Amino acid sequence: MTSVPPADARGLLLVHAHPDDESINNGSTMARYAAEGVRVTLVTCTLGEGGEVIPPELAHLEQGRDDALGEYRIGELAAAMRELGVTDHRFLGGAGRWRDSGMMGVPDNDDPSCFWRADVDEAAGLLAGVVREVRPQVLVTYDENGGYGHPDHIQAHRVALRGYELAADPAFRPELGGPWRIAKVYYNRMPRSVIEAALAGTAAEAPFEGTAPVDQIPGVVDDRVVTTVLDNAAYAGAKAAAMRAHATQITVDGRHFALSNGLGQPLLATEYYELVRGPLGPGAPEDDLFAGVER
Repeated sequence: MTSVPPADARGLLLVHAHPDDESINNGSTMARYAAEGVRVTLVTCTLGEGGEVIPPELAHLEQGRDDALGEYRIGELAAAMRELGVTDHRFLGGAGRWRDSGMMGVPDNDDPSCFWRADVDEAAGLLAGVVREVRPQVLVTYDENGGYGHPDHIQAHRVALRGYELAADPAFRPELGGPWRIAKVYYNRMPRSVIEAALAGTAAEAPFEGTAPVDQIPGVVDDRVVTTVLDNAAYAGAKAAAMRAHATQITVDGRHFALSNGLGQPLLATEYYELVRGPLGPGAPEDDLFAGVER
């Protein structure tokens, strides 16, 4: 039986769609809180079987060939978690329970085994069980558009918010343990002014094929939407190392990276969030996801 964390223990839960999403969006945040002794729990919803593979020598892993990418990415994710110091990682419902749905509008969206087709309450019930086990005060996930419209990201948002509700409902499956209400929920965000300036630096410094358009960067919003800014400069190296561990998906070059499209993006140690549930802590913006949370 898993032991119940002490009532005053700090816990951070992150819900992501595919391996590598966590390192790109929250790598320095995860490393920071893990180093501070927070129980950091990552729940990943698919194995990312539908991803394109960057290294030519691994191209055979893609689903149109050996269809072995998902299994390979389990190892990449484990290596990334070691770089971040995170020891609690789970695949929602177990590894391979739901398959990568691919980008919006592709045939993979219609696969009954894909995450996009998952019953939200079923998936959220599994997540609620994790919440009641680890009892986090803070949840991080995507907004209702999944940051940039990917079906699995949108579904991860739905499942995370529904799981948040179910975990707090005393009538929901009491055999999973007593209800637990997460104090604060955040969306991953990127201030437009920050990414525009950083992309200009990437274009000048990094040897990629070009830079990603601003509107293709997940979570870009007007600066005023951002409530919380975490200056995690001390964990920039850990974030970069975790991203390098996802070698099938990411090429890292100094302070920059590219995905399979070859377009450069800035690798930022500072990470940005929007508080959507719970109390706003002191300061504008907040500098701690746990600000205002009673211990």
